[in-house]
Amino acid sequence: MHFFPATESTLSAKHLGLFLQEVYQFGPQTTCKLFRTGMNHLYMVTDGEIKYVLRVYTHNWRSYEDIAEEIRLLNHLKQNNVPVAYPVADPQDNCIQEIMASEGMRYAVLFSFAEGRKNSRFDAATAYSIGAAMGKLHTATQNFFLQRLTYDTATLLRDAMKRTTAFFGAGNEDIQFLASLAQLLEGAYAKADAASMRIGALHLDIWFDNLHIDEDGKVTLYDFDFCGNGWLCHDMGYFLYQLLSTNPVPEDYQLKSESFFEGYKSIVPFSKEEKRFMPYAALGVLLFYISMQCDRYDTWSNIFLNEDHLKRYCGSLKRWMAHNEIELA
Repeated sequence: MHFFPATESTLSAKHLGLFLQEVYQFGPQTTCKLFRTGMNHLYMVTDGEIKYVLRVYTHNWRSYEDIAEEIRLLNHLKQNNVPVAYPVADPQDNCIQEIMASEGMRYAVLFSFAEGRKNSRFDAATAYSIGAAMGKLHTATQNFFLQRLTYDTATLLRDAMKRTTAFFGAGNEDIQFLASLAQLLEGAYAKADAASMRIGALHLDIWFDNLHIDEDGKVTLYDFDFCGNGWLCHDMGYFLYQLLSTNPVPEDYQLKSESFFEGYKSIVPFSKEEKRFMPYAALGVLLFYISMQCDRYDTWSNIFLNEDHLKRYCGSLKRWMAHNEIELA
């Protein structure tokens, strides 16, 4: 019998629990349960009364250096009192664990548990708190740079369109729409006043699915897997896009977006140019993310990534464009 190579495996939660007991010197009652597979695999860990989240990166997704930079960012944020889930070091002060899986080397990081829960229908007061949390984040990350990807027109638009087009084919009408959108965005980025844009380390994926809200309304940000460098307004634009998606009633979106801005400005101001550019920044991030779905098809996207999904995705982009009065030439 031949052993066939694997593209991706799901590691045993039971044995990961035993691994954590050994490496972190956790107690014998430590539990580890698989929570979610996807771009990375997440496990919920408890050691007595303390909760953690173990992220096991998929094979060949992030390099050791990429993860080390993510950890450097999170430690910097923790030191600056930004509300984030932070990496937990073992007794030897190591945050990155190496695990040899059937497909090859995989890395794992244990994170503190963000208290509270997800809530896609949060109120305006919570939108204010999210804005304040993002303001604290950007105060700490402005002019703080990572040895990771820089989110600019090359990565967000040109490289992204190559991946998406290779997956779906250039003849697809929705791909033609995305190509036209990418061309429009190239012009928008070129015309933007770069001197008015704050730059530094980005989260790039702040929305309700990557933050917890506790009973007192405290917001904790997590999942910095896509962190990199770029204009900070990308985080704000992407959050507003997701806010519109989950608040289709115009009055609800208007109230919460204004509250978000007020919360943000209570910590740090942003320029008129940054606000003007946010709708375009959101579209740049969304073009990048559909390309990531295509790029990682083998590991997590095969259930839904098809032409129907692409059409729905483009429909959402068109609604955002209509809301912000952005038209293709």
